[in-house]
Amino acid sequence: MAATRGPRYPARAGLVRAGGAALCGLGSATVTVPDATPAVSPDATPGAARDARPAATAAATRAATPVSLAGRRPEVPVARLLAELVPPRHFAAESFDTYLPDPQFASQGSALARLRAVAAAIREPARGSWLTGRRRAPAPAVYLDGGFGVGKTHLLASLAHAVGTDRTAYGTFVEFTNLVGALGFAPTVEALAGNALVAIDEFELDDPGDTVLMSRLLRELADRGVALAATSNTLPESLGEGRFAAEDFLREIQALAARFEVLRVDGEDYRHRATVTEGAPLPDAAVRAAVRARPGATLDDFRTLLGHLAQVHPSRYGALLDGVSAVGLTAVGPVEHESEALRLVVLVDRLYDRDVPVLLGGSGARGLFSPAMLRGGYRKKYFRALSRLGALADDGGELTASG
Repeated sequence: MAATRGPRYPARAGLVRAGGAALCGLGSATVTVPDATPAVSPDATPGAARDARPAATAAATRAATPVSLAGRRPEVPVARLLAELVPPRHFAAESFDTYLPDPQFASQGSALARLRAVAAAIREPARGSWLTGRRRAPAPAVYLDGGFGVGKTHLLASLAHAVGTDRTAYGTFVEFTNLVGALGFAPTVEALAGNALVAIDEFELDDPGDTVLMSRLLRELADRGVALAATSNTLPESLGEGRFAAEDFLREIQALAARFEVLRVDGEDYRHRATVTEGAPLPDAAVRAAVRARPGATLDDFRTLLGHLAQVHPSRYGALLDGVSAVGLTAVGPVEHESEALRLVVLVDRLYDRDVPVLLGGSGARGLFSPAMLRGGYRKKYFRALSRLGALADDGGELTASG
């Protein structure tokens, strides 16, 4: 998994999907991140010529000093949040044609065929007629259910590409709830209603309030004629079981489930196919050396970074990584609080989306999440984070080998 930048996606009018241009007058897509102390020009002050060597030495020292993520406080305009609602770069080149169903699981081929038909229906929706009294068919809403690693995200991204990324808002559940937090509910509906498709990856129930919020958002969008697609690891009727039991909350889940056509995607269970990667951690000194040798790499104490994440809205974690070529973490150890763990999961997702290698010092990913966390209601998030962090740490290990 190479840490390279993926292709940019087609832009809507007034919008650059990868950030940059303004969207609907919402402002420029710039991010304010504190820079290192600027070098002083030799011509800036009298007598600067005789100070050229110290200035050059200072510049070299700054260049060798890694940036800290904990020193960054990005400001992200709404336009950028909207512009980045595209499939992750891991799936930038994927399509229905590149999805190869496993012949042992007929549901994979069935889901593929159905999604091809859904894409065609979204591109050319059937029209109603006042002459015949026929109403326009409601926009499709599909729900891909299956375990880890069976290709749900591949299929969802393929659907987005088939419809057109310029007509699709694609993001994770957290990204959409963060968008509502940034814009407000009504402006979010207006911002998303112009899409032909809204695609939600990893539809998980971490908070009943967020679930009610998303349920309402999807109802509003469906009423506007927007097609919906989502992925999860459980059937909609089962979402939330074992976490919350409030009667009104379960009623909200059932109402949401009724909106979707469920497409089961079976496959070999991830537990039998692969184990979570928990490679050997690196010595902290090796992490520091590798980071200093790599331009654009960052270096942070793990506990300090966890504390900083609590001060940054999760919608800004992507901007936190702007220009970052690798992330080095020293003194990595078990995460003590679930709130910290959930924020770390979001950061790992953003790192994974961007193919940013990670160098783990301390105890590495071993024991990062407690046994209680891995048995609890958020266990799927934690296992996903461990899997992704393991892959990124493998990439980070290659940096030390090549250095």
